[in-house]
Amino acid sequence: MSEFQSRLDDLLEEFDLFDDWEERYRYIIDLGKDMPPLDPSEKTEVTRVLGCASQVWLVIDPAPEGILKFRGESDAFIVKGLIAVLKRLLDGLPYADIQDFSIRDTLHRLGLDEALSSQRTNGLISMVERLKRATA
Repeated sequence: MSEFQSRLDDLLEEFDLFDDWEERYRYIIDLGKDMPPLDPSEKTEVTRVLGCASQVWLVIDPAPEGILKFRGESDAFIVKGLIAVLKRLLDGLPYADIQDFSIRDTLHRLGLDEALSSQRTNGLISMVERLKRATA
């Protein structure tokens, strides 16, 4: 089993503890609250992700060759939580795994594909595209 699949399975187990998407939504918000904030100097036009309804910044950190390390922040609680989900799933993985990642499939498996607004989904797609460009 790949590292990504193991991480996704862990997240799926956690999400299975909740009865509906509203509880999952609250859980995602809580995940975001646990993330450390970016330094204000890191919130620049270079790190800002375009295509998101809220303000989103992703910082790609130095890592061993071929490994993705990143941090992020948003001014919206749910989006910060979605960044935390991406971090749990993708941070520290090989570039090839990032390139193979499908956010739509993952949202479907987590039961969030119908729960998130189209704006939130498009923003999440923009974040994943930024990560994929960084690992291309």
